[in-house]
Amino acid sequence: MVIDFLKTAISLKKIQRQGWIDKLSISNPESVADHTYSMAVIGMIISDLEDYDSEKILKMTLLHDLAESKVGDFVPGEISTDKKIKLENDAFLKIIENLSEPIKSQYQKIWQEYQKGDSKESMIVHQIDKLEMALQAKAYENEGYSKDKLVSFIESAEMGITDPKLKEILRKSLEEK
Repeated sequence: MVIDFLKTAISLKKIQRQGWIDKLSISNPESVADHTYSMAVIGMIISDLEDYDSEKILKMTLLHDLAESKVGDFVPGEISTDKKIKLENDAFLKIIENLSEPIKSQYQKIWQEYQKGDSKESMIVHQIDKLEMALQAKAYENEGYSKDKLVSFIESAEMGITDPKLKEILRKSLEEK
């Protein structure tokens, strides 16, 4: 049923982003839903500026962390990549299982495309994920959190972002106070 899917999406508001807890000891960090919303806004504007398939990018962004509503937010190195992929794939299939076949098929295709990361939309969404993380790190720095503790987030974004427009946004955001 659609209501089960919606309840799952809403539950992302209560899943805290684990990296901020582990690295910064933030007691009330952004939620996965907060992160997803920010990514969607970035995805919307980048799609419009760079002539991507906006609908696909927005759907991919909204779906990309949905499995975390069931499995939680793992930080890199916490579990193996293969185990994380299996857990998230299984959770995602469970989340969409009661949707109508055309919608379920469409969401599964978008999910798989994101997981593979080989289409232009999936590649930009992965980079938007990194950019959003860096923008949030900068926001936490502006709130007074240790710049030293935020370096790994910024470096990860700098290494993961190759798109010129996203690189420019990252560079400019890091220069600001």
